[in-house]
Amino acid sequence: MSSPEHKQKIWNLIKDIKVGMLVSKENNESDRLRARPMSLVQDAYDGTLFFYTDKNDAKVYEVESDRDVCLTFAEPKDQVYVSLTGKAKVTHDKDLIEKYWSPWVGAWFEGGKEDPNLAILEVKINKGEHWNAEENKFFQLFEIAKANLIEEATPNIGEHEEFGTR
Repeated sequence: MSSPEHKQKIWNLIKDIKVGMLVSKENNESDRLRARPMSLVQDAYDGTLFFYTDKNDAKVYEVESDRDVCLTFAEPKDQVYVSLTGKAKVTHDKDLIEKYWSPWVGAWFEGGKEDPNLAILEVKINKGEHWNAEENKFFQLFEIAKANLIEEATPNIGEHEEFGTR
């Protein structure tokens, strides 16, 4: 799917954003999609993302019904945008709960690591794309203006890359 170098690149783009929007399908009878914010809990990325969740939350039922999800991360100030698609599953793995536990997570679960509603949402990423405009806004405006003047030109306003299976 993705090389270790590319996984590191993705992690470098999303690690400081911290919160992504998880998009899942409401249920099998509906084509309605639903998005909600989810906070990263890990400190490295190897192709799988982890999030704490309440096992009774709607997203748990949604991913049990349809494991296909999309995660989006955006930092408009730095013009970083990442879209990741993968398969989600809910786990109660005590080792993962212990590994990623923090006081921040504890604030959400009164029973701590032993809270009966505590679960981890695990998303194995299989494809995605990212945009990263490394140039300043003045340069981007120049590129857009140039593209409008020269009909064949398209603005070069940063990096865009797709990866993974189709």
